[in-house]
Amino acid sequence: MSRWVSFWRKSSLDRCNSLAALYCRAKGLLLYRWVFQSFGSGSTIAKPMLISNPQFISIGAHVSIRPGVRLEAVRSAPHRVPELRIGSGANIEQNVHIVCHCRIHIGENVSITGQCAIVDVTHPYEDIANPVKIGARILDEDSFVEIGDGAFLGIGTVVLPNVRIGRGSVTAARSVVTSDIPDYSVAAGAPAKVIRTYDPTTESWLRVR
Repeated sequence: MSRWVSFWRKSSLDRCNSLAALYCRAKGLLLYRWVFQSFGSGSTIAKPMLISNPQFISIGAHVSIRPGVRLEAVRSAPHRVPELRIGSGANIEQNVHIVCHCRIHIGENVSITGQCAIVDVTHPYEDIANPVKIGARILDEDSFVEIGDGAFLGIGTVVLPNVRIGRGSVTAARSVVTSDIPDYSVAAGAPAKVIRTYDPTTESWLRVR
């Protein structure tokens, strides 16, 4: 009874938000837990733009995914089985684009802010006689993306294939990640370069020149 009293004491907007959250949790229980490879307790996906081949996607517990997400597991070749994993406690904000044809692992408690893109696919363009449009071509390679526990991706970050972003690391807004970022580092730019890193010896953050 106290929950209902608390609910009706909220503002109209807060009541609408609470009902929307309840709907997302119900959708997770009644739909997503049956169609994803795994879908953890308390996880929600609000108004996705696209979910493709969810049987190859694993989502941990208490993951929050905001509207406009694109979660796409691609069968680019019969011998390739995509593996997209999102760890428990992760939050993925609005309009994030994730495309996996081989392996993308996102760790626990990762924060991915709005408008980010994470892809392990490469679109080959060299064969100008190929009648297939470039956007529909996918290079047949053993590619990957790994994002360590507790990492933070700033707004509009793009993560390209074959990179590892370390545990607790941060990318600045609009970064383009084309190479590995070590644990507990800050990277910025296009391509992203490490500008600060944590020194466990001095227990301080150091600027990288």
